[in-house]
Amino acid sequence: MPKSRLLTFLIKELQEVVPPTVFFAIGFNLLVLTTDLILADYLVSLGSFMVATVTALVVGKSVLIANAMPYLRRFDTAPMIQPILFKTVVYWAVVFAVRFLEKLVEYLFAGGSLRAIPEYVAMHFTWHRFAAIQIWIFVLFLIYTSIEELHARLGDGELMKMFFTRRSPVVKPTMPAATSRESHSRRTNPDAYPK
Repeated sequence: MPKSRLLTFLIKELQEVVPPTVFFAIGFNLLVLTTDLILADYLVSLGSFMVATVTALVVGKSVLIANAMPYLRRFDTAPMIQPILFKTVVYWAVVFAVRFLEKLVEYLFAGGSLRAIPEYVAMHFTWHRFAAIQIWIFVLFLIYTSIEELHARLGDGELMKMFFTRRSPVVKPTMPAATSRESHSRRTNPDAYPK
């Protein structure tokens, strides 16, 4: 592979892995922070920010692996809810498999044997913590894929422009909540308002 093609490939891969890694690093570190704040009254610290950041790297890697699967684009022309839910479930399943295999590899490196894996999984595996983290991974993936799909549908960085530079000419300006409620009330109950 020529040097320029390798560099192009590495840049493309880096551009794909950075957004989910940053998103999940922020999400996981917020979870660790709030958990530690809640448990501070009991003088207990459950997680560390380094573990949360490493987990975000694992999730970013899992997104990269899942994006390489050809069937991930099967619902791209359907209403947005379908690709969002489909990709969320696929990403979640890949992360589940990667995290589970990672725990088994840790067990094996700690001196465990292949024969004792079922006993380790049944008796010593921390299922409650694993499940709680997987639930939050699912919720964060739901948010991530919603933003990703919206970005893809709007195209050309329009979502970034809408959030950070200017209002999009495609989107109508939003009404203040009070004006919106009054407008709805006038439409549904016209007799209550004088003409």
